Amino acid sequence: MKTILKSLIVPAALMTMLASCGGEKQVCELTKSGLNPADFDTTYTDTIRGEKAVKLYTLTNKNGMEVCLTNIGARIVSIVVPDKDGNWHDVVLSYPTAPDFFLENNLSDFGASIGRYANRIKNGQYTLDGQTIDLHKNNFGHCLHGGLRGWQYQVYDAEQNGNTVTFTLVAPDGENQFTGTITAVVSMTLTEDNAINIDYTATTDQPTIINMTNHSYFNLNGDPSTTINNHIAQINADSYTPTDATYMTTGEILPVEGTCFDFRTPKRIGLNYDGEEQEPAAPLMVDAPHSGYDHNWCLNTYADGKGDDTQVCATVWSPTTGIQLDVFTNEPGIQFYTGNFQDGTVVGKKGIVYPKNAAFCLESQKYPDTPNKADWPSCVLRPAETYHSTCTFKFSIHE
Repeated sequence: MKTILKSLIVPAALMTMLASCGGEKQVCELTKSGLNPADFDTTYTDTIRGEKAVKLYTLTNKNGMEVCLTNIGARIVSIVVPDKDGNWHDVVLSYPTAPDFFLENNLSDFGASIGRYANRIKNGQYTLDGQTIDLHKNNFGHCLHGGLRGWQYQVYDAEQNGNTVTFTLVAPDGENQFTGTITAVVSMTLTEDNAINIDYTATTDQPTIINMTNHSYFNLNGDPSTTINNHIAQINADSYTPTDATYMTTGEILPVEGTCFDFRTPKRIGLNYDGEEQEPAAPLMVDAPHSGYDHNWCLNTYADGKGDDTQVCATVWSPTTGIQLDVFTNEPGIQFYTGNFQDGTVVGKKGIVYPKNAAFCLESQKYPDTPNKADWPSCVLRPAETYHSTCTFKFSIHE
């Protein structure tokens, strides 16, 4: 994916600048991450929803943690947290201005709320109540993350109340070939214990499918010009769903024991693909140039049709900064992705070029291709029902 950088942000040392904020000329203070809110103060018009105002929303807590959000795809744009020495770092990848997200060759999932169906649907097709639905095929012949114009590329309505921003999107029947008009709500809250709580709800007027997630790209080194191969990860899962050469789940659920997918005890993320060292009993996932993880783990925190979002399902920490991320969800699965398809052409915040494996994602979810696998936890939503999914990203210092 070739990327054109529309504009570079002002250096963070210049803490104020004269710009247009809220439509009036005034002095705009940059965020702790160096973003200029004026660079998100614009409008976007699409053929379905008409003109929508775009904005940057900034949340801060008593500890000084800062989270910046935008209603372009209900995205997390920056997360600033302290390291073990008290230095502040932005630990997610993204773009510095609103126009960057709309460039055709800049389209990305950075920090986005993915929908209507996160991850892949085989051959872009599924059957519901006897009706076969054909979707956009945008990834190795499959439908990925809602198709060509998933919810990550839509502008949500948004409202901020203290340290909570509520994003609302109405997706009409037939959008991206999916059935049913869905009203989806994503609520993001910054807590005083350095966590971001994400709550998803949705209703529909027709039987349909839904599977939402957050697609933040994390680099806990606080330096996205470096890879995350040094990070230490642990995933609370005894099994995973293997994939074929097109990254589509095969339908099997296999034990992680004896494979490179065994993260039940902490180990270095790059152990099995960066060439520095290998576990003798564990095969590589895929060949270069896309080596790394892009797989779903079946979480031990989910049982008997219910997920326990009070238990940690995954933990990652950086030995460089000591910054630790714990993830909690009520979903049955989590997609662990290590930036295998980043190719060194994407230019993000502060003009930094993002190399391959510059970040990891932990995407809470139903299993990939669940609509075509009847024995897996269902993603079907019907009228009079309410879809509800939760995910929490909690930051601390590794002990």
